[in-house]
Amino acid sequence: MSVNDDRSALSVAAIADPAPLGLAAFALTTFLLSAFNAGWMTKASGLAWIGYAFAYGGLCQLLAGMWEFRNRNVFGATAFSTYGGFWIGLGLYAKFFGLGLLASTKTATLFTQDAAWILLAFAIFNTYMLLMSTQVSMAVFGVFLTLEITEIVLFIGNFGNDAPGHGAVRIGGYIGVLTALVAWYTSAAGVANGMGGRLRLPVGKPILGPRI
Repeated sequence: MSVNDDRSALSVAAIADPAPLGLAAFALTTFLLSAFNAGWMTKASGLAWIGYAFAYGGLCQLLAGMWEFRNRNVFGATAFSTYGGFWIGLGLYAKFFGLGLLASTKTATLFTQDAAWILLAFAIFNTYMLLMSTQVSMAVFGVFLTLEITEIVLFIGNFGNDAPGHGAVRIGGYIGVLTALVAWYTSAAGVANGMGGRLRLPVGKPILGPRI
């Protein structure tokens, strides 16, 4: 290998951790939708999350996932790419199908049933990611644990045709807000610890340590 090859290898290896960006994008979009589900947006349309599902929770998180592939982080790549796709897909569904279904009381239940099946599918995915997160850190485990509970409660509520601000959907909204806060904290810890300065935030050791 030549000197130029060595320099090239070093420049390719020098990439910042994309996880704080992915977590922040996930947190903000989750917060907006969860606040709506909790019934807090009484003086708003409740649709603010749709635009951010495309631009932030979707695109930025998908980019974070692609950068995690570059970092050879299979867990981060799978998690961020999948949930980036989740937000883009949910935004597309809401924009082109969901809002039309909600416009009529005769078809509104179709929307809640669709949402229930989407959430059930992602809860299945999240279950094995939750198990794998035990090998990352307590903070990351906390994100996937609260998200798992959120998805389960929400798909139960949507199968029961609960409206936002009512029943299990309301409870799911509260837990979703908690999920967003945990993800924001984990993102902040990634930024602080990645800077190498005095301010550092603990993320906790993984539940399952490295294999000996």
